[in-house]
Amino acid sequence: MTLQTPFKRVILYARQQRENQDVMGTLQQVFAHLQQHHSVFIDPDTAQCCALDIPVLRHENFDPTQDVMIVVGGDGSLLSAAQIAIRQRIPVIGINRGHLGFLTDISPQDFAAQLDDILKGYYIRESRSLISMHIHQEKTTDFKADALNDVVLSRGNGTRLITFDVFIDDQFVSHYRADGLILATPTGSTAYALSAGGPIMHPQLNAIVIVPMFSHSFSARPLVIDGDSQISLHISKQNDMPLQISCDGHESYSVDPGQHVTLQKSNAQLQLLHPQDYHYYDTLRIKLGWGSEG
Repeated sequence: MTLQTPFKRVILYARQQRENQDVMGTLQQVFAHLQQHHSVFIDPDTAQCCALDIPVLRHENFDPTQDVMIVVGGDGSLLSAAQIAIRQRIPVIGINRGHLGFLTDISPQDFAAQLDDILKGYYIRESRSLISMHIHQEKTTDFKADALNDVVLSRGNGTRLITFDVFIDDQFVSHYRADGLILATPTGSTAYALSAGGPIMHPQLNAIVIVPMFSHSFSARPLVIDGDSQISLHISKQNDMPLQISCDGHESYSVDPGQHVTLQKSNAQLQLLHPQDYHYYDTLRIKLGWGSEG
């Protein structure tokens, strides 16, 4: 096994648990196990929703030279934690208490040995790319946000198809009438984009996939493009009400007819840690129920 930088401090993160997900129980088990040999803290956001007797470490006191964040929950929890981890430049480990768990790949039943190895420095480190989204009004930028999984343009509360044009590197690609559009990273290709008919992309690919949602044109198909491309969405003035755009399924932002949105690969990356026996294709086979016979 290859030894990498070990970690001295652990920050635990979780969101409010749902039914049938023993998130708090797993958090307490992880804390009880790790506190024997490590300094263990809880994230401030987690402390607000979960009554646990664990010391709180404020975000500004996170230390990228010695800290790692452990997320207990599903992929949605890790997406929320990722925004904090990226901003504070610390890596993330995921313990799965959700459903599929493409990002949270450690089992809650046997986390102890795997966490011990990772914290000692035996792990696989992956850099996951993000999409940076800018909403523009005339010559100014109204809003900026990053997404680890996807950026989704949708009709919001409307019932009609929405219309918009897509440009890539200033080259016109297509005019769309559709329910919306998904722009996904390789990480996000196994999320919403997959359910809309998009392809699965290996997370280390330098690519972005554009997936129309229920397009009026039968010929509209998912399009995989170079990850360094700049994408521009021109929202048609024919739309009779504001559209909605969201990053990683979190807060939605209004986009008015006539506005345009630009997207490109972000300068930021998420550092995701896995056990040393991790293999991406094993994850696909297990999570998607593929055949196991060779």
